[in-house]
Amino acid sequence: MLLGIHHAAIICSNYEVSKLFYTQTLGLKILAEHYRADRASWKLDLLLPDGGQLELFSFPEPPKRPSYPEACGLRHLAFKVANVEQYQGYLEKNAVETEAIRMDEYTGKRFLFFFDPDGLPIELYET
Repeated sequence: MLLGIHHAAIICSNYEVSKLFYTQTLGLKILAEHYRADRASWKLDLLLPDGGQLELFSFPEPPKRPSYPEACGLRHLAFKVANVEQYQGYLEKNAVETEAIRMDEYTGKRFLFFFDPDGLPIELYET
């Protein structure tokens, strides 16, 4: 029986840029950081406020996303926020471009998208 999502894994093209984005801009806490010399790869474990985790990996010359944004596989990450508009203001003050706030036609909740340094779509969904 599934109990929930433990983590999502992200492969980045520039480890230092992505590490700063996820830790400084988004404010995620570092749980562990390891360099795997045999793979020339960093692995960074990040903690979300609800206990979920993100894993950030670097690999030499990872391939680009196959298409934008509708490739098969993971479409985007979505984070819960109390107020989409406030978080949008915070992101824009930190030089992160966001799309316009939209309304979910089925739930009536507000949401918006922005992108990580590698173009991975990230959604903020108002609870």
